[in-house]
Amino acid sequence: MQGLGLLVLAFTVYIVGGLLFVKIFDPIITGVQLQRQIESWGEETEYERRYEFRDLDEISDHLEHAVIAAEDGRFYEHAGIDQEAMREAYEEYQERGRVRGASTITQQVVKNLFFTTRPNPIRKVLEIPIALLADAILSKERILELYLNIAEWGPGGVFGAEAAAQHHYGIRADQLGRDASSRLAAILPSPRKRAPQRMSRYSATIRTRMQQMGW
Repeated sequence: MQGLGLLVLAFTVYIVGGLLFVKIFDPIITGVQLQRQIESWGEETEYERRYEFRDLDEISDHLEHAVIAAEDGRFYEHAGIDQEAMREAYEEYQERGRVRGASTITQQVVKNLFFTTRPNPIRKVLEIPIALLADAILSKERILELYLNIAEWGPGGVFGAEAAAQHHYGIRADQLGRDASSRLAAILPSPRKRAPQRMSRYSATIRTRMQQMGW
């Protein structure tokens, strides 16, 4: 029991320390980036991490709004966990047997920073208290800035808004327009399989949500 207690303490210190670090400094590498690097060793496809951290004011407002509209419409209202979205997802599962994700942007930041994309029920449970902690330590602006910079946006090592804008459109992140931004937001659920040019229907839905949210 003592060993378990020490393990929990060490993990807690690691998480809190990590959150305090990214409150001030930009992440050097993330859990998902490390995962992709390791996976690439056993793959024939070329891997090159493209990751250029940009301040929030160096990223198009359209992309910020599109990502919130697509991924977490109540981002500014909840404390890291969207209980209403979780309830809706549970009701949909009960009625239709469909499992729908209800992760907030904060939860996705936690996953990207400290974990991997591998399905793991233990990780999903841990995400909840860590997301609440992240929301308490970090400002909403910093959480959004982190997400836009560390999210995976394509195969072969495309991480963050700057790399995504350059890879998919050949422009800087602050040059992204409304259409391009909504298309980039549309590929986030499956960035290694989806391509912006094939996201016409979903990107139109995202733009409608943006308009409804006053953007």
